[in-house]
Amino acid sequence: MIDSLTLTNFKPFQNQSLTFRPLTLLSGLNSTGKSSVLQAFLLLRQSYQKGLLSEKGLVLNGDLINIGTAKDAIFEGASKQEPLVFEILWKNGIKSIWKFKNEEEDVGSNFLYLTSKSVDDQVYQLSSLFNQNFHYIEAERIGPRAFNQMSYDKVQLLGTLGARCEYTLHFLAVNENKIIANQKLSHPNVKTSQPQYDDPEEKSPALIDQVEAWMGEISPSTRIRIKSNPSLDLINLQCSYGDSNAYRATNVGFGITYTLPIIVAVLASQADTLILVENPEAHLHPRGQAKMGELLALAASCGIQVVIETHSDHVLNGIRLAVHDGKLEPKDVQLHYFQRQEKQGKAVTEVISPHMDSDGRIDEWPDGFFDQAEKDLLELL
Repeated sequence: MIDSLTLTNFKPFQNQSLTFRPLTLLSGLNSTGKSSVLQAFLLLRQSYQKGLLSEKGLVLNGDLINIGTAKDAIFEGASKQEPLVFEILWKNGIKSIWKFKNEEEDVGSNFLYLTSKSVDDQVYQLSSLFNQNFHYIEAERIGPRAFNQMSYDKVQLLGTLGARCEYTLHFLAVNENKIIANQKLSHPNVKTSQPQYDDPEEKSPALIDQVEAWMGEISPSTRIRIKSNPSLDLINLQCSYGDSNAYRATNVGFGITYTLPIIVAVLASQADTLILVENPEAHLHPRGQAKMGELLALAASCGIQVVIETHSDHVLNGIRLAVHDGKLEPKDVQLHYFQRQEKQGKAVTEVISPHMDSDGRIDEWPDGFFDQAEKDLLELL
């Protein structure tokens, strides 16, 4: 697991350290640096996957993330002599440091060269940031489609959902009857129609049944059917409600499609997996957002490290309720609130890190930290 991340001369951060816990929530106004934190992780991963991180440098544009040019990546106030530095402290006490520099005269370069590093080679094999125990659920994921693509190498070989979660259906179809690794994630009201169970009411640890049960928290009575056409490498999703007819994904709205990759990633993950989630609340009713917060909190209690970027107070409250109910220890939750202030004519990002107690109460509520509903109600009153 990641214990802390220090960013030097990266995007809005001249020097910023952030603590991470099993569940870390990033919040704040738009364009204050939340996404930049996730992008640091993604840049390291995509550069490693291309075989360039350990010896060559940082790939700014790739399958996971597209930063642009060196000018876009380097802190505006940094001099040409100052490197961009990523420093990660792992839970086992090992520290990894990568230093990069733009050695080209052209600031439009889309590559930063590695100038020095202090990295134990075992980190690349053992850390979920670099191995296959990783999922990234980006904000701009694939919406409802009549058909989705299949990919043998991305799903069966690499175990991924795709850069934009486009292979979620294929991943679920391949793994639908597998036992979920963490029984704490088993939904209390799960039912099964799988033929290997004699009692249809028997609780099933099978992935497809658990996905349906948790999806029912978002859209009650939802049943999922997956039909594939391997000869065309196409697969599609159909949903029914109770005993209703099956409807194609394009006729059931964005909420199901946007939620499915998160639920699948969480339920299919084993301990020590790293999951980065952007906007888990997208297209969800407030109740669904709160339940999503609860599910992510349960995942964190199972040894999965979850990093969430969200604007939803309902997601936060779902996490708070999980802590209040004893499902997640407060010491396993880290909150970071990003705000921008103007100092000497320059916009500076500052990070405030409130703490949560065992009752789910938060000790500090800086201006703008999930307080808009209260402000609006006070004005109405």
